[in-house]
Amino acid sequence: MSKRLTFLSAAALSISMALPVMAQDIPKAEDVVATVNGAEITLGHVLQIRQGLPPQYQQLPPEQLLPGILNQVIQQTLLEQSLDGKLPKSAQYELDNQRRAAMANAAIDDVLKSAVTDEALQAEYDASYADFEATPEYSAAHILVETEDAAQKLAEEARDGADFAELAKTHSTGPSAPNGGSLGWFGPGMMVPPFEDAVVAMEAGEVSDPVETQFGWHVIKLIETRNAPKPSFDEVRPQLEGNLQEKTITALLEDLTAKASIDRTAADALDPGVLSDPSILEE
Repeated sequence: MSKRLTFLSAAALSISMALPVMAQDIPKAEDVVATVNGAEITLGHVLQIRQGLPPQYQQLPPEQLLPGILNQVIQQTLLEQSLDGKLPKSAQYELDNQRRAAMANAAIDDVLKSAVTDEALQAEYDASYADFEATPEYSAAHILVETEDAAQKLAEEARDGADFAELAKTHSTGPSAPNGGSLGWFGPGMMVPPFEDAVVAMEAGEVSDPVETQFGWHVIKLIETRNAPKPSFDEVRPQLEGNLQEKTITALLEDLTAKASIDRTAADALDPGVLSDPSILEE
């Protein structure tokens, strides 16, 4: 955390400060909680800092957070006042960018409130899965060895009744060996082509001939096949929310851009190398 920007630390949070008890029954953001040489610090300032704290500070109890945050704001106000209004250019640009970002986020939050509703999410779900087609999934186990001869011998043993899981535990060099070679459930595209092609052509309970991939030689046993079920609304709700948010923001920006007058002539003529010269900020 930058020492230049914040003074909220474990030490600061441990400081006990006598805070005035607010008279209002219902606190408001504009309530003044402290003054520094007449400059007002409001509850809104404190709450806004609280919202932006790193997770480790968010977990601290309020009775510890409140004095720590207030102490931070007081220190920052004192330092601000020490400049006597002489704000460096770099600080002004930083403030401008922070304000712009905050306003942009506020605009996004405002449009998302009315766009990402339960009804809109249900419509997104219906549209996304209207043409849903079940895809096959496979449950299989395998034994991975270095040579074709070794694979062939193990395939014959498995077909003759040897326990496939025990063969895998004993002979397989793959990471699934301790689990009896089990690969769990997987769908199309999740395995390398030679392996997948062999599995697709097999029947449940069948043991394959040796299959070569870049990892070595495999003996595969297909345990079971099934069709992947259509996901429920709740299962994909986070994905639906993300999709709808992205669509909404994209549409908003396209609309605003189409209506705006934007002139990038000066920027297009700019030497990109200026980005490596921070001294320009103070000129």
